[in-house]
Amino acid sequence: MRTHRISTISRRRVLAMVRRYWYLLRGSWPRIVELMYWPTIQMIMWGFITMHLRDSSTWVAQAAGVLLTGVLLWDILFRGQLGYTLSFLEEMYSRNLGQLFVSPLRPVEMVLALMTTSLLRTLIGIVPATLLAIPLFAWNVFSIGLPLVAFFSLLLVMGWAVGMFVTALLLRVGLGGESLAWFIVFLLIPVSAVYYPIDILPSWLQAIAYALPPVYVFEGMRAVLFNGAFRWDYFLAATGLNILYLCLGAAAFLWSFHSARMRGLLLQGGE
Repeated sequence: MRTHRISTISRRRVLAMVRRYWYLLRGSWPRIVELMYWPTIQMIMWGFITMHLRDSSTWVAQAAGVLLTGVLLWDILFRGQLGYTLSFLEEMYSRNLGQLFVSPLRPVEMVLALMTTSLLRTLIGIVPATLLAIPLFAWNVFSIGLPLVAFFSLLLVMGWAVGMFVTALLLRVGLGGESLAWFIVFLLIPVSAVYYPIDILPSWLQAIAYALPPVYVFEGMRAVLFNGAFRWDYFLAATGLNILYLCLGAAAFLWSFHSARMRGLLLQGGE
């Protein structure tokens, strides 16, 4: 009976893939501009909306920075998912998946490389917009302190989980499912309580919302800004759900990868 040797994850192969994606990113200034463009535009747009509402609403005057912080935090989830998925799509565009996986590269190593690249792309996109909010709107999101690290991490991991589901679908249906990379995460906005509290939603929709990690992040963000209290119960709930969705996303990706390899789809990913 043939036995398969279980090899360990190679840090060198993961870093080699990260370096590959970094060179692609560094060598294309339009990619760099695109990463910074949308977070900055959204920050400016919602910043001016917040200033208008602050001058015309007592509630918003007391909640200065809440809408702006919500926009910036939401973009972490969006950028995390998009950074993960676009890096994978670039391999499909160049029809390079087959070449990658005749090398010793393992699927789990590629997943780790995509996560690392997603983190880099998210930081490049978010940090300039966050810094620009300080002189324009006198709002420093870093004043939230350590809870900001928790919010960033939770939303980024959720973005990775969504990215895994999207790449699993791309392996199954090819580039015909490319549009999923751009709009699927926006399906979560109405039930993520980004700009309004969860109790605004109908009770039946709240049940769906509470099954999603972003709800606990944005409710926790408002608790910090309004009450100065970090809700550990929200943090633990979001962490548990993130672990669940990350495991499900990884399982979906690995299953789709195995199926694509058996059917020879890795060589046809660019079709």
